[in-house]
Amino acid sequence: MKKGDITKVSGPLVIAKGMRGSKMYDVVRVSDERLVGEIIGLSGDHASIQVYENTSGIGPGEPVYLSEQPLYVELGPGLIESIFDGIQRPLDIIRDQTGDNIARGIEVPALERDKKWHFTPRVKKGDRVGSGDIIGEVQETVLVVHKIMVPHGVNGKIAQINDGEYLITDTIGTVETENGKVDLKMYQIWPVRQPRPYRERLAPAYMLTTGQRIVDMFFPIAKGGTACCPGPFGTGKTVIQHQLAKWAEAEIIVYIGCGERGNEMTDVLMEFPELKDPRSGEPLMKRTVLIANTSNMPVAAREASVYTGITIAEYFRDMGYSVAVMADSTSRWAEAMREISGRLEEMPGEEGYPAYLSAKVSSFYERAGRVKAVGAPDREGALSVIGAVSPPGGDLSDPVVQATLRVVKVFWSLEDRLAYQRHFPAISWLNSYSLYIDDIAEHVNKEVAKDFVEQSREAMRLLEQEAELQEIVRLIGVDALSPDDRLLLEGARSIREDFLHQNAFHEVDTYTSLPKQHKMLSTCLKYYHGSKEALARGVPFEDIVDMKIREEIARMKYLPEKNISKIDTLQEKVEGEFKKLIAGHGKVEEEDKDDEAGASNSAQTEKGNKADAGEKTAVNGSEQ
Repeated sequence: MKKGDITKVSGPLVIAKGMRGSKMYDVVRVSDERLVGEIIGLSGDHASIQVYENTSGIGPGEPVYLSEQPLYVELGPGLIESIFDGIQRPLDIIRDQTGDNIARGIEVPALERDKKWHFTPRVKKGDRVGSGDIIGEVQETVLVVHKIMVPHGVNGKIAQINDGEYLITDTIGTVETENGKVDLKMYQIWPVRQPRPYRERLAPAYMLTTGQRIVDMFFPIAKGGTACCPGPFGTGKTVIQHQLAKWAEAEIIVYIGCGERGNEMTDVLMEFPELKDPRSGEPLMKRTVLIANTSNMPVAAREASVYTGITIAEYFRDMGYSVAVMADSTSRWAEAMREISGRLEEMPGEEGYPAYLSAKVSSFYERAGRVKAVGAPDREGALSVIGAVSPPGGDLSDPVVQATLRVVKVFWSLEDRLAYQRHFPAISWLNSYSLYIDDIAEHVNKEVAKDFVEQSREAMRLLEQEAELQEIVRLIGVDALSPDDRLLLEGARSIREDFLHQNAFHEVDTYTSLPKQHKMLSTCLKYYHGSKEALARGVPFEDIVDMKIREEIARMKYLPEKNISKIDTLQEKVEGEFKKLIAGHGKVEEEDKDDEAGASNSAQTEKGNKADAGEKTAVNGSEQ
């Protein structure tokens, strides 16, 4: 094995000489402890290496061993339910071998070598196969059927294919190619920095439902789309990421903890095995892959974790699955880039970040998409990427936020003001946006309700008008507004509190299906329209806001999914209550008119009596 010598160690950055013949992004083993590193710069026979493990105690003169291959991941049965670190080492197996702390330089295969899987072939001897063709299946979990695909670059006829129990390293068949026979195994390897190919990229036409009302109704993300949720500390970025990982309508979830605190990853590890998938009733871990990279791990490993996660997601996308990647948070990855760039003494960009920050961020998000996969049979897969961004102080002008917004199509702006008001999710309905609404409108209107998107737009108009009126209220008070404007504020308040506010920790409110969302928003708007009609018919504003039906509207979010038909009953009740209110007010008006008419008649009678009395007095006087 070729080797070089260390000349300088600067934290996670190692400079080595004698590295002529090596290539960019080749993996190396640093020192006799064999720490994992990756070449990120070449100059003459010197190489700059970012090391993915702690370099304490490593010094000049120690060897660097060249592997002459890039950083890659193993792709095959055993990925689902696994917990890997940034360079795809299985953390549960490492814990069993070395205890709670990861020993430096430990080498453990990513996929278990001693576990047998039942392989069922889908092709037969003599069939012609090519890159990406599905040749068989493995039931990996109760929720995931793992499709075994022909490795890229292999084309020919099946010479042999076997059915039965095999290790992933066993030969399950052979392909006769122009260059000889190639053995087929249940796993393959792929370099993490190279996107996996696809046949055709498709337009985003379907919503990735999440069960979060403000997301699905106002700022939806399409299957194969990209989104980011920046916000200051304490606004609920991690909770939103957890919610999306739990309830998003994706068949596979890849959750990347990129430099986050250890307790947040612990929450994921503790919750996911206990949580039930709302569609299947099985534990969520049965369709989840976790990449656990915490803040106390070496910073360079954050970059590896991002690429490892997206490559695993592309692999499942190629099987024809809808995959969702949660990256929490890409700011930590950018901070790692900034540190490595500083140690390389590169010219810094804005706020010390490297000048290539935007290119790196774009290369990650651009691997998302809805595609036609390579190989037979024809299949579509979708890879959606949702990244959390943690700018200092919630400053949206931060370079990482701006670089992300240039490439993503959905922006969920988290606001500390909403979080301090205990309004969660703290997504601002005034600053956020989604560029997928027009793309998915036709499908969602057809599948859920024909006025789904129109209702969303009407509710948003109400919220925008409320924001304008709030400026006036701050200056002169709410009492100075007209009854119509005060009614608008009440309608917007109902949308905010009864619809947008959602409790992630409530067993029912944590997830809301699209039909229930539509019925809930319809009820809020029906109350507002009924209020406007009642006000126009002369009903006092105070009588409208004191209606008891408002309490039932506020409680409809806690109705289980199986009982959402009760919301239809509630809507009928709302209509009935307004009819009663208007009719009751009409009777009162008639009684008032009758009283006024009676009073007028008595006044006229009294006036006539007085006139008669006066005339009699005048006659008597004249007679005298």
